[in-house]
Amino acid sequence: MTRRLALGLGLAALLAVAGCTQESQNRLGRAVKNWTGDNGVLDVYAGEKLVMRFVKIDKLTTSLGTSGPSEARSYRYGWGYFDENQNYVVDPGEKKLYFEVSDYSTNYVFYENPR
Repeated sequence: MTRRLALGLGLAALLAVAGCTQESQNRLGRAVKNWTGDNGVLDVYAGEKLVMRFVKIDKLTTSLGTSGPSEARSYRYGWGYFDENQNYVVDPGEKKLYFEVSDYSTNYVFYENPR
């Protein structure tokens, strides 16, 4: 009986997700990823030159405006370790910092740590 109940609940959850809009599915996926965490890397460029790297970032968050929950601001923020020697590893003395990157003026790439 317990196995049938679990199968039925799993099928109901699958149908509920399938009935969601694509945006709802994306939000659900991001929520799960935010909860599980990522080993993200943020590279910041000045032209073609890499000038800063942050590692061990679990997520980039889009700021929301105060006048309404649907009004996204034009920057992203997060917490990560400033990787001074750009070796993808948190070395002694490298501190965890808050950062913001503009959607308009900051050239950046966010990706999963390859190491």
